[in-house]
Amino acid sequence: MRISYGKLRVPVHRIAGDDVFACEVSVEVLGENFAPAYTEGDNSAVVATDTMKNFILREAAAHDGTTLEGFLGDLGTRMIVTYPVMEALRVSGRELRFDRLQGKVFSRSGDDHGVATVEIGPDGVTDVRAGRHGLMLLKTSGSAFTHFARDEYTTLPERGDRPLFIRLDVDWRYTSHDGRVDSLAVRDHLAATFDDFVSESIQHLVHEMGARLLADHAQLAEIAFTAENHTRDPVGEQDGRKVYTDPFPAQGLITLVLTR
Repeated sequence: MRISYGKLRVPVHRIAGDDVFACEVSVEVLGENFAPAYTEGDNSAVVATDTMKNFILREAAAHDGTTLEGFLGDLGTRMIVTYPVMEALRVSGRELRFDRLQGKVFSRSGDDHGVATVEIGPDGVTDVRAGRHGLMLLKTSGSAFTHFARDEYTTLPERGDRPLFIRLDVDWRYTSHDGRVDSLAVRDHLAATFDDFVSESIQHLVHEMGARLLADHAQLAEIAFTAENHTRDPVGEQDGRKVYTDPFPAQGLITLVLTR
């Protein structure tokens, strides 16, 4: 029997001066200490998930950092010390993104956002993963897809230069548990590679993105990409103006994991 339980998507909005730190936090408690609740209906050792929610919200005020990984690690460490019955924890978070427009004014964005997962045992943090998910990147030129395998099922034409539109999730692990890389900086790094690198495919593109990230950020041990091809289909051209429309509603999927 393998068991776990916890609390999902607790919304946290912390205001410090004119700065906003907002995220959704999920906690999963691991281990066998809560087995009697399953097998015998004995809840005497169970920490209620509502208590977990209150703990998350209360401890958000005590944490003075600004990174998602740091908050989750601090939160999980405090929780496992407070409740020793918990053998191990997996604490994950999703940034609720607010973009500053002016001074004290922010705009809520539903686009790309930071994510993180921290695993914690009795002796402290055992694993840290972070990422940036939901990037929607469009490049107007400088991408090709040619010389691919063809047979009687192939209808896709070769394109030596095409607009490329992708949805991209990138995740990474650190060389040490206290490593940190700003996920916004990763987003900007990926965009710079997308802009100046002439790729022969999405596979070619994400490999270059990963190689450059590893070269420029020594604290990264592993980088993983999940990319979807959302490129629109061309329908016409006039006087240098090209028109595209939504493709068939199924996306190509490309994944890559690079380790140092």
